[in-house]
Amino acid sequence: MSSDPQVYVGMSADLVHPGHLNVLKTAATHGSVIVGLLSDKAIASYKRLPYMTYEQRLEVVSSLRYVDRVVPQDTLDYVPNLLELRPDFVVHGDDWRTGVQRETRQRVIDTLATWGGRLIEVSYTEGISSTQLNLALKQVGTTPAIRLSRLRRLIDSKDIVRVLEVHSGLSGLIVENASVKVNGAIREFDAMWSSSLTDSTMRGKPDIEAVDISSRLQTVNELFEVTTKPLIFDGDTGGKPEHFAFTVRSLERLGVSAVIIEDKEGLKRNSLFGTEVAQEQSQIDDFCFRLSTGKKAQITDDFMVIARIESLILGKGMDDALRRATAYAESGADAVMIHSRAKEPDEIFEFIDAFRRDPNHVPIVVVPTSYDQVYESELIDHGVSVVIYANHLMRAAYPQMSKVAHSILEHGRAREADTMLTSVSDALAIIPENRA
Repeated sequence: MSSDPQVYVGMSADLVHPGHLNVLKTAATHGSVIVGLLSDKAIASYKRLPYMTYEQRLEVVSSLRYVDRVVPQDTLDYVPNLLELRPDFVVHGDDWRTGVQRETRQRVIDTLATWGGRLIEVSYTEGISSTQLNLALKQVGTTPAIRLSRLRRLIDSKDIVRVLEVHSGLSGLIVENASVKVNGAIREFDAMWSSSLTDSTMRGKPDIEAVDISSRLQTVNELFEVTTKPLIFDGDTGGKPEHFAFTVRSLERLGVSAVIIEDKEGLKRNSLFGTEVAQEQSQIDDFCFRLSTGKKAQITDDFMVIARIESLILGKGMDDALRRATAYAESGADAVMIHSRAKEPDEIFEFIDAFRRDPNHVPIVVVPTSYDQVYESELIDHGVSVVIYANHLMRAAYPQMSKVAHSILEHGRAREADTMLTSVSDALAIIPENRA
């Protein structure tokens, strides 16, 4: 082992720029440099998932001349690695004195003090902004392969993957750019949901698979032209197994990350009608065959086929839902979506808690449309992997457009509707190319 002083540098290293090199160069002047490379999970705990995988970032950082050794850092907190390595110095940019990493910084100082270690802070490199680099990457866009693989990485890295419905390029841009800061951490939507309900409704058609797959794929194409986030596709029942295999290949080729199909037969009717309309649930063996046919059709390991269970919607009971979940997972489903139209989340929680005791359980997806009082923190506590807000942008658009239309009719002019509208300049600015 080297007798030089040990210098620890924690890094995400997703977009390595001169600011990072300045930190590493400073660190190298104090001793042997150990980089604690943050895992995807550690990074995703306070900001977006990194573009590059951990393995890709490891290859880049290991090649830098100032770096002597790289170790994984699995939490935003440095303390576990510091206690194990007991470095003489920690080197970091001085930009962590405020914001989400302020408490992390103090814990580093307190921990180093227990053995006489010291924190060295490097001045922020002017003219370099990771935020601006990320915005530039968004404008450049992404590839189908990168987008497709992102959902699995999100599920592996985040406590919960947050998904919002989209039905147009405009709604896609909203999901792409919406973010808020909560307790110092950036919160945003991780993925998009292409819903057959909203896709049909925006075309003025009923939600009975009246919009053919080619038209729906055109919507996906339009979304992908202006966004970079992964997309989950609502595949309704999937159709005949042979048709479902074709759908899987088409979606995978575009770069869609996952398809969800429901275990029903015949003419599709919206699930929230429940038993008020005739709906036939698939036989377990038949649906398992449909799932396995879709899995065999995919080319990459990244694409996901997710089984949606309608037992609670159709009054078949918890035992039926759990039996199906086990069978679907064994037939190759990458995740299961449990649906309910109850006003409380109790039966959803009962299902999740029971299924997670199954040794063959897979990730669980929920759609809290009817039980919308539930907090994401509660879903996380029960072990939900993905939450889909399945129709909210479409439902928000309709009442506002209707109010504006009625106001213009009532007053014979547009002035009174003005408070309900965004300005023309703001509307133009939604499209990045209009801002130039």
